[in-house]
Amino acid sequence: MIAFTKAHACGNDFLVVDEPVAPESMPAVSKMLCARNTGVGADGVEFLSLAGNGAYSIRLFNADGSEAEISGNGTRCVAAVLAQQDDADKFALHTGAGLRRCRIISREGPRYTIETEMGIPVVAAKTITLGDGSSIDGTFVDMGNPHFVIFEDGLPASTSETPWQQVGAEICGHSAFPHGVNVEFVRVTSTHNVFFHIYERGVGPTQSSGTGTCATAAAGMVFRNLQRTVTVCSEGGEQRVTWPLEKSLMLTGPAEIIARGACFLL
Repeated sequence: MIAFTKAHACGNDFLVVDEPVAPESMPAVSKMLCARNTGVGADGVEFLSLAGNGAYSIRLFNADGSEAEISGNGTRCVAAVLAQQDDADKFALHTGAGLRRCRIISREGPRYTIETEMGIPVVAAKTITLGDGSSIDGTFVDMGNPHFVIFEDGLPASTSETPWQQVGAEICGHSAFPHGVNVEFVRVTSTHNVFFHIYERGVGPTQSSGTGTCATAAAGMVFRNLQRTVTVCSEGGEQRVTWPLEKSLMLTGPAEIIARGACFLL
């Protein structure tokens, strides 16, 4: 049996496991737990442990069993679980992308609003060529994990009749990204509001992404003259991104604890 807490952030759901699991077993355990029909169901598993000096360590595995550097939404879910356990309002979490600090802004039962320090993004224009020979002009953003952000006018005419999920799957496995990439399809609605869909590496289409939200905002601020505080919407809801010049990007959004339980390990 393995105990878990299930939480979601804007529909992006995670299982937080705070009991010891052998590192070599984490991929298989994650794949089993995340299965929608035969497991508990989730986009990923956050394995939580103490790191000393009041900090925690988390390792993230996607639904397909692959390990990812970080999830902004998953990190926020972990902070919500910790806040419910010990009633603190600040947490330091060591991730595969470095230290992330979370602050509880508000709480109402199992629902939390949390601000996370997400680091300074690396943003660069990038063009890739699809299998049909058409080109996509996008933005590569390093949030500690890789993102390729595509604004509506960057999509070639050849993709106009192709579902974004199909385009996202092709780009996710593109040779230009040897370690895979998360793909955002973005519509700018104003200088302080954008909407995006995401195809997540190791998961597929999801309702939201914390690092995807950050990457979308960062690309827009650098190349589309977006304001330094932006509301970023997805199918799962909205989050706020603030990026002061030469300082860490800050992500604020909800996280909600759904359930606690245990699952048989077969």
